Amino acid sequence: MAKKITKIVLTGGPAAGKTTLVSRILHEFKQEDGWRVITIPETATELISGFGIRPFGGCMSMLAFQDFVIADQIHKEKLALDAAQVVPEDNILILYDRALMDDKAYITDEEFAQVLSRFDGRTEAGVLAGYDAVLHLVTCAKGAEFAYNLGNAARTESIEYAREMDDRTLRAWSGHPNLLIIDNSVDFEDKMNRAMREVYRALGEPEPTVGKRKFLIAMPDIEQIVRTYNAATLDMMQTYLIETNPNIERRIRQQRNGQDYLYFYTEKHRMPDDAQWVTEKPISEKEYIRYLMEGDSSLHSVYKTKYRFIYEACRMEIDVYPFSSDRAVLFQYCGEHEPPIPPEIQVIREVTRDPDYKNRQLARVQRL
Repeated sequence: MAKKITKIVLTGGPAAGKTTLVSRILHEFKQEDGWRVITIPETATELISGFGIRPFGGCMSMLAFQDFVIADQIHKEKLALDAAQVVPEDNILILYDRALMDDKAYITDEEFAQVLSRFDGRTEAGVLAGYDAVLHLVTCAKGAEFAYNLGNAARTESIEYAREMDDRTLRAWSGHPNLLIIDNSVDFEDKMNRAMREVYRALGEPEPTVGKRKFLIAMPDIEQIVRTYNAATLDMMQTYLIETNPNIERRIRQQRNGQDYLYFYTEKHRMPDDAQWVTEKPISEKEYIRYLMEGDSSLHSVYKTKYRFIYEACRMEIDVYPFSSDRAVLFQYCGEHEPPIPPEIQVIREVTRDPDYKNRQLARVQRL
């Protein structure tokens, strides 16, 4: 079977949600399901923080800085394509946290063309043809100003600058035939859901529906579920951290990915109108261990095994917890229509909005 390699760029102004979207994608497309996600981190940030190369403070001009950025981006993009050929999975998603055309937002069009041509005579048309889809996530500074600094207390860019860079970045990518704009028209969760649907479309995969319902169920025959529906298995552990701000709930998650593990840090911001704004980012194993030292001792870590499968065009997820031998939780993603129930599953009751079945409550009481 020939490898299927899809290349998607995530771009947009500051505080747009790219990091949280990367976390969502890593959660959705796992090795157990035959996927390999190769992520290329933002190059300019790496050069500034890791090498001390920066276009300010008397170090060098912005134009000279772009030489370093483009050279590093080209190198990493080649490495990603080479890696895609040698990993065992056949379905490959290469995810770019910004890419070559983003550099055009920081210099003039003429300067960008000159710098680009120094690398094997590259042109804008040739660069654009190298990516399958571009998702432009609009900065929170446009339409969600209240959230602009959430999750990044060290952010120094002004809202006006964020809006300007969002416009310049969008203009830089405007020539791509599959440029998709994800704005802040509803809320952050809706924004992430819309972005995820576009990722599924770019991959040519069935789109998950947004409608979500939750049911308390009698413990089914899990081995039969796995055999009948070819259910994929995912082991997870979620740990709540001590609150350093009464309006922010913090947690970390460990998630098995094939023979390896992925780690995530999540913040849930409580807004004045009872709305929530959730940000998430992948973290290293070392960071995860450090965060464990901040665990809230009044709450247990929540261990669970998730079994994911498709039934009558709806995605089903059964969460099984070690503290419950006779009950489990069923999630259904079926849109607005009445969700079907697999015949192997006995529903006790719906608990979609029941606070007793939130993860934080389960961490407190350890029972279903």
